[in-house]
Amino acid sequence: MMNGRANESKHHKKKKRKRRDEAEQEKPKETPPTVSIAISGSIIDNAQSLDLATLLAGQIARAATIFRIDEVVVFDNKATSSDVSVETRLNDDDENERGAPFLVRILRYLETPQYLRKHLFPIHKNLKCVGLLPPLDAPHHLRKHEWSSFREGVTLERSPSNTTGTLVDVGLSKSVAVEQVLEPGIRVTVAMGTNRSLGTDCMREVVSSMSPREEGLYWGYKVRYASNISSVFKNCPFKGGYDHIIGTSEHGLKIKSSELIIPAYRHLLIAFGGLGGLEESIEEDGEMKVHTGLMFLNRTR
Repeated sequence: MMNGRANESKHHKKKKRKRRDEAEQEKPKETPPTVSIAISGSIIDNAQSLDLATLLAGQIARAATIFRIDEVVVFDNKATSSDVSVETRLNDDDENERGAPFLVRILRYLETPQYLRKHLFPIHKNLKCVGLLPPLDAPHHLRKHEWSSFREGVTLERSPSNTTGTLVDVGLSKSVAVEQVLEPGIRVTVAMGTNRSLGTDCMREVVSSMSPREEGLYWGYKVRYASNISSVFKNCPFKGGYDHIIGTSEHGLKIKSSELIIPAYRHLLIAFGGLGGLEESIEEDGEMKVHTGLMFLNRTR
């Protein structure tokens, strides 16, 4: 009798544990908090040569990687919004680009894993000096012999043999096959799993670029162009926008970093002005009518 009750109790506990595990799996994963920085493209105009401008962009990319920045917004000082224009200019072979378009190009290039750059970046005059910069060595910049649960890749024109799907170059000795049918030349994040077989019989899956972050991995920064400072806020990619904003200025509140208390946030934005400071960017922005919610700090150690 006792054995029967014990077995029944044990069975009940197993079912309860199973239901709890299933509920945990079904529960959507919380999106981790993000940190964004906004930088004026005009800082590049102060560099006196291409190599110095490239070095400055490289320092920004390295700082963004070290401090695990999720998004870098490069803003212009245009009076009206025209955020799509820079994408068109980046696709064109504009040999005379300066300021924000130049900074966007270099930041995106450096964030991209080395094995993908030849697929995604055509030869351009402004990439001439990037070889002088040290590698970022970001977590998603994996070497050929390294295995990871995720890898960045680019879709290829060739299709897997004997099956549907798409071949993706993920920087390994062989391309991997993914289940989805995709256009060639697209950068994707691939869930690699634990099976290290590179045969086309082992299908992988393209996942959201946020998936590594949800697993606790830092997976590089996104680069966004904004035609003016108001577009930094207006076109925020995060639901609900930035819930805490800090602006830096030589005319702002003087505070040491050890004394700065930042409240709990979902999406933090730290804004850095150009040669004339954030104040100049706000004054030149015809759409920036209200400045409330922006805390100005004087950058001190």
